[in-house]
Amino acid sequence: MEGYARAAAEVGQREFRQKLDFSSESIDALDEILVLVGESPELDLDFEVRLWGSYLGEVLRRRYAGGWEMTPYPGGAVAVPAVEVRGSRLFPLMKVYRRLTAGEEEDLRTFYAMVTERLGKPAQVN
Repeated sequence: MEGYARAAAEVGQREFRQKLDFSSESIDALDEILVLVGESPELDLDFEVRLWGSYLGEVLRRRYAGGWEMTPYPGGAVAVPAVEVRGSRLFPLMKVYRRLTAGEEEDLRTFYAMVTERLGKPAQVN
């Protein structure tokens, strides 16, 4: 997942002129990229979800010193990548999927604000 996240940062800079530096502030840039990606007539949904969802997950994983795991999505039989943080499981790839398929009502800014409010302060970096 970290490899996909690094690739997303490179693609964001190269193709969209957006700085994806794994900071909280980069979530706005990611959301702008997803608007453009979602408008593409040649959208490869599976690839785009993996690429950008990994980036979103990596921002959260780094902020809260979490870990990636494969786990069943609630209500589903298929295991998907999730970020485990402080006993909570976050599904960033599913969020990106919904952003790309449902549009503005699934914006990442609102999601990120909700997650950071619930999880509280970032992990301390030693």
